[in-house]
Amino acid sequence: MAEQTFREASENTADAISDATQATAMFAQKAGQATTHKVIEKATEYKDVYTTINEMVHHFWERVPYLLIALVVFLFFWLVAKLFKFFMNKVLSNRLQNKKNLTTVLNRIGGILIVFVGFMIALVIAIPGFKAGQLVSALGIGSVAIGFAFKDIFQNLLSGILILLGEPFRIGDSIIVNGMEGTVEDIQVRATFLRSYDGRRLVIPNANVYTSAITVNTAYTQRRCEFVVGIGYDDDVNKAKQIIIEILNNDRLVLSQPAFTVIMTALADFSVNLTVRWWINTQETNIGDSVSEIQEKVKESFTEQGINIPYPIQELKMASNSAALPLQPVLMPVQTDTPLQPEIKTPPPQTP
Repeated sequence: MAEQTFREASENTADAISDATQATAMFAQKAGQATTHKVIEKATEYKDVYTTINEMVHHFWERVPYLLIALVVFLFFWLVAKLFKFFMNKVLSNRLQNKKNLTTVLNRIGGILIVFVGFMIALVIAIPGFKAGQLVSALGIGSVAIGFAFKDIFQNLLSGILILLGEPFRIGDSIIVNGMEGTVEDIQVRATFLRSYDGRRLVIPNANVYTSAITVNTAYTQRRCEFVVGIGYDDDVNKAKQIIIEILNNDRLVLSQPAFTVIMTALADFSVNLTVRWWINTQETNIGDSVSEIQEKVKESFTEQGINIPYPIQELKMASNSAALPLQPVLMPVQTDTPLQPEIKTPPPQTP
């Protein structure tokens, strides 16, 4: 009986081991099949990626000669643009000496057009099937949205071209526009660059320059200088005029034509004002230096000749109409060459 029970337990154990072995084998087979499927699937994906990259590299190396040719073509047109600018400078600099801005605009517009044509040809060579119309359509040039977006840019561009062609001023001129004053450094198609007298750069959009009133200080070589000097009421006006005229006559930088003038322009509170005007050549001197020099000479000559240059002075006087009324100060303007101390005068004692 015990032997039979042991035999049955052994058979059950063997059956369990056999079932477990079969289940393990089936699981391993399924796992292997799943793993093999995943490996094949990933290998297929990697193969597709590799094939795509390989094709891209292959196509790139096929296009390398065309890219090199396109680069050579673009460099050729770039050199042609440089030669065009050099040729225009050589030819027009002698014939159009007074049209420097025209030479500048022709150089810039011509150079940009040449480089643009070279760029389009290079794109056609580098990219198969490329057409210029495709680029225009892609950028949407001429559409209403682009027009509004680039309205200011196009306005400044057109204004810059008109300024360069019309030449209201030139590079190197001293101008005043919208309250800003300086020397014109450059006129580009977008903005005009000024260098202020204190060493700052002023960038003004061409649209503002073109639509604003402009004062060109250096448009002509002859400029008028003037200043006002006051003399005392007791001084001889004709003598003062003659002194100033002699100073202007003896100054070699003062032009004889147009003639200089010394005229009396005002009877002011403290002085008789004389306005002195003369003309200079800006290629020999400037207005600031000339005015400073003439004023110094006038001051020295007036001091030597005894002519006063008065300044406001007040004299304090005390007056009274009767003994019963208090004293009242009276301010009277006077002119003199030396400062005075306030003087207090009292009326004589009244007799009963």
